[in-house]
Amino acid sequence: MTKVLVTGAEGFIGSHLVERLVEEGHQVKAFVLYNSFNSWGWLDSLSTQIMEHVEVVTGDIRDAHSIMNIVQGCDTVMHLAALIAIPYSYTSPQTYIDTNIHGTLNVLQAAREANCSRVLVTSTSEVYGTALYVPIDEKHPRQGQSPYSATKIGADALADSFYRSFELPVTIVRPFNTFGPRQSARAVIPTIISQLSSGLTELKLGNLSPTRDFNYVKDVASAFLSIAKSAQTVGEEINIATQNEISIGDLANELIRQINPTAAIVDDEQRHRPENSEVERLLGSNEKILQLTDWRPKFTFSEGIQETITWFRHPENLKRYKTNLYNI
Repeated sequence: MTKVLVTGAEGFIGSHLVERLVEEGHQVKAFVLYNSFNSWGWLDSLSTQIMEHVEVVTGDIRDAHSIMNIVQGCDTVMHLAALIAIPYSYTSPQTYIDTNIHGTLNVLQAAREANCSRVLVTSTSEVYGTALYVPIDEKHPRQGQSPYSATKIGADALADSFYRSFELPVTIVRPFNTFGPRQSARAVIPTIISQLSSGLTELKLGNLSPTRDFNYVKDVASAFLSIAKSAQTVGEEINIATQNEISIGDLANELIRQINPTAAIVDDEQRHRPENSEVERLLGSNEKILQLTDWRPKFTFSEGIQETITWFRHPENLKRYKTNLYNI
């Protein structure tokens, strides 16, 4: 890779990916959503030593013209820009179509025009829905159990069609649940840690029975690089998974034990998904990524959790989270 464009660079995974790319010596162009506050999201928290090697450009992934210009001169595109919160997709599905499907189309068209040598499109394990078998491999049927997951299924299909129709060197990268520093409270681990770290004795959660396959964000960033460097991954869909699972209830009880043993779990009805929308089990197969790349996870779940707790408990980080509110 030479110059790498990262869309959604201001976000949780995007900011870690930018950081890792710079550390590996790549030129990085970071595309962030325009806003009048001139905020670059989590990129604003990165060190000067990192950011002096990053070209930041602002715009909107839904604007085809700006994306066409921004992709010019980039050898590799790592497309992460998306709306990802599942509860918000119940109330604003049109926005998800515009961002996740049309936005991905804009990136694919621009990458094709620019003759990019690699295009990584970020998917999600939510496209599988509740597991029909485990571990879930890349051949598992797709089940759109939320408007969010339906739009990601559509974006994946578009990416695959550009590979088949135009020989665009696309890889669909599909992380299972990612966690770590900088994650928003729309995800369960930050929700639990931020509530417990703020001293609340009532931990408000939704359904405790679903299981998830959690990946530490630094391992996910490394996986993106390994996938991009492997010629065998072109035209493929690749899971990023640990092939281990834990229930939300067991996760919550372990974090209570570590952070605030006096806390008790309280069922919060508004945090429950509609019954047929809930994804009960996600346990991913990592056989394909281990076979086609040199990637191996470096962090155990416990190590990742410890780094995440340490980050959240820092006062400057914790104050970013409104622990008294449900973040959809």
